[in-house]
Amino acid sequence: MSMISARMMMGAALGLATIATGACVPLKTHQGYVIDTDLVNSVQPGVDTRQSVLSVLGKPSFASQFNQGDWYYVSRDARNFAYNNPKVKAQTTLKISFDAKGVVTSVQRTGVEQVASISPSKKTTPTLGRERSFFDELFGNIGTVGAVGGGQGGGENSPGGGRDTP
Repeated sequence: MSMISARMMMGAALGLATIATGACVPLKTHQGYVIDTDLVNSVQPGVDTRQSVLSVLGKPSFASQFNQGDWYYVSRDARNFAYNNPKVKAQTTLKISFDAKGVVTSVQRTGVEQVASISPSKKTTPTLGRERSFFDELFGNIGTVGAVGGGQGGGENSPGGGRDTP
């Protein structure tokens, strides 16, 4: 009986070790356009038009609202461990510029060096006055509505508000 329980314990420990090491394997992800180098190289400035680029490369990831509507194809590879945020390992941005007639003027590639790292501030905006809790905000006005001296306007037509009444 002790030999069987020892084997079961060893099997359970081996199973837990397998699961624990499996959680540390990085997950690779790809987002965006899948770049085919041969197709991208076939786009020639001065020769291709918007329609020919659309038929060769497909719909762009996004288009610029300025500069004759440049087209951008974005491809990103990232990795992450377990529950951590993904880290960008490679990014390629393909920018195709057009002239007013819709003819390709340039094809530019940029990489991960163009990725901006943004670190939001965790500071809070200071406010004047006292700090109120959630319940103070929720129940703070109970009893003040309709109280004497609270909420009455002093307009012309209200009692005692500008006219002499007999």
